[in-house]
Amino acid sequence: MLQLLGQAKRLCSGYTRREWLTVGAAAGLTLADALRLKANPHRQSAGVQSGGRFFGQAKSCILLFLYGSPSQLELADMKPEAPLEVRGELRPIRSTLPGCDVCELLPQTSRIMHLLTVVRSVSHPYPIHGVAYATTGVEQIDVGMELSPRDGRHWPFIGSTVAYLEQQRSPAARRKPVPDNIALPFPFSSQRRGEVPRAGPYPAFLGQAYAPHFTQFHGRANRSITKTLNGERETFAEPYVGIDPDAYFTLGTLGSTAAAEITLDRLDRRRSLLEQLEQAQRLRDRRDSGDPFREMAYQLLTSTQVRQALDVRREPAKVREWYGHTLFGQSCLAARRLVEAGSRFVTVFWDEYGLAGSGWDTHWEHYPRLRHELMPGFDRGFAALIADLEQRGLLEETLVMVLSEHGRTPKLNNQPGGGRDHWSQAYTVLLAGAGISRGKVLGKTDRIGGSVVDRPVSPKDLLATAYYLLGFDPHTPLQDRRTGRPVPLLPTGSVLYDALG
Repeated sequence: MLQLLGQAKRLCSGYTRREWLTVGAAAGLTLADALRLKANPHRQSAGVQSGGRFFGQAKSCILLFLYGSPSQLELADMKPEAPLEVRGELRPIRSTLPGCDVCELLPQTSRIMHLLTVVRSVSHPYPIHGVAYATTGVEQIDVGMELSPRDGRHWPFIGSTVAYLEQQRSPAARRKPVPDNIALPFPFSSQRRGEVPRAGPYPAFLGQAYAPHFTQFHGRANRSITKTLNGERETFAEPYVGIDPDAYFTLGTLGSTAAAEITLDRLDRRRSLLEQLEQAQRLRDRRDSGDPFREMAYQLLTSTQVRQALDVRREPAKVREWYGHTLFGQSCLAARRLVEAGSRFVTVFWDEYGLAGSGWDTHWEHYPRLRHELMPGFDRGFAALIADLEQRGLLEETLVMVLSEHGRTPKLNNQPGGGRDHWSQAYTVLLAGAGISRGKVLGKTDRIGGSVVDRPVSPKDLLATAYYLLGFDPHTPLQDRRTGRPVPLLPTGSVLYDALG
């Protein structure tokens, strides 16, 4: 797969970008051709039908995906009356949402809960790291699919689908200076070692033209943390715990070279190189052809709007401090700036870093990691994002979703520092903005937070609700490039109308 927007200069095929361009010229291919080849050759009307008070209210969506999955019992479905081996050592605190206490490690979040809908009854049958199941229309998933992004059974990521539908609705969307499908802080599953990449945020049968535009993080971690995997302990400089204040992001189009450090003169020379390579083909001169894919390639290199939106150093110091100088906090700030600049769908992944089995996958050292690594950064970044959007008058038109693959076991295991394992029978997600009810709890679990006893919700219901608020009928057909046939946007799932209001 060609990673146009990856972090490193070397593509996943093993060739550098310049080597690929050189070989591509000899073979009759250019960067613009790559974009063209990745595009879906079949065009079809999105077939969106409006309906309902909140249909299409979301001008944009920010998806916060906590990879590895937080525990519902330490988020917003605490069970203080449960046995010690279930409730654990953390205590609830009151929030601004009556009847919905939150974990004591979330003091900032406790103050914005009245702006959210808390869904406590999400459930499905796959307790694996199914990022693809949580964020696509695929009806089933297994471990083989989880560890194989190229598996032909996968369906397109919601951000990819939104970008596709936008371009079907308006071909001019392809030429937007700020893309509609951007993912932070770096290519998914790229900063851990020892295992193959995880499946999830990929375009599947829509084609690589609709892959997320992953950013590149420029900064230095200034705090360290010790992590455990299968009994092995290792200490890392951990950007999710702390980063230097001069950190920022760029789109990864230019490989490892920071876009902010590229002068327009150098960009002109890069465009000249592209033109020379095309001329070397001697097939036809495309320089003045108005080729949309060639122009898209150059626009991604030269977009001032994207570069400025991702440069969080432009924000006042107080605002940056508000979000917190962590990788997650500054990614949330960049996400707000991107939707302000016009992107329809922005994803912030709290991803694994260093060791596999990290992120929110707390099989080991559950409580030390919650206290010192996970909860402080999430609390500050998430609460600031919601409050900032509200203060700027953007929350009513920006959907914010906090999702994960599953929840965690009600009963603690016997690992040092405690541990909770995978659990998909019941877990919690957080929703806000763009028609989502303010100050509501949807669904209920049993006395140990292990089973849904009222209003079960599928991950597909959450996706259907997001599409609906973004103005897309969940029954919209997509074109499956594998078969050339239309398939439904979501084979299953219903809009959560009771979460709207």
